[in-house]
Amino acid sequence: MTKRSSVPNGDNEGFFSRVYDVTRLIPYGRVTSYGAIARYLGTGSSARMVGWALNSSHHGHGFIPAHRVLNRNGILTGKHHFGTSSTMQQLLENEGFTVEDDRVVEFRERFWDPADEL
Repeated sequence: MTKRSSVPNGDNEGFFSRVYDVTRLIPYGRVTSYGAIARYLGTGSSARMVGWALNSSHHGHGFIPAHRVLNRNGILTGKHHFGTSSTMQQLLENEGFTVEDDRVVEFRERFWDPADEL
């Protein structure tokens, strides 16, 4: 996976593909943030666009563990894009996470930063 220096103009598909590539590398039992993925891709101010990509990831892109991507505070902000509002939490709990009030309790301890790990 190579870092890119900017979000492609008009090329959401290419950017979304790179987001999916990074997201597929998040290890089981670890979580990351939209911003960490954006920074890894060299587009630090595009965390929201990473979220848009992951919101679309459930439509024919193979398995992408989007449930492992949270906001910068460990909150399950994308939970409404998983069919039911409890699916994201259930997937995280299946991986051993504790979720309270839509927030992963051990977010910092189990944080995976692609810039450090890849």
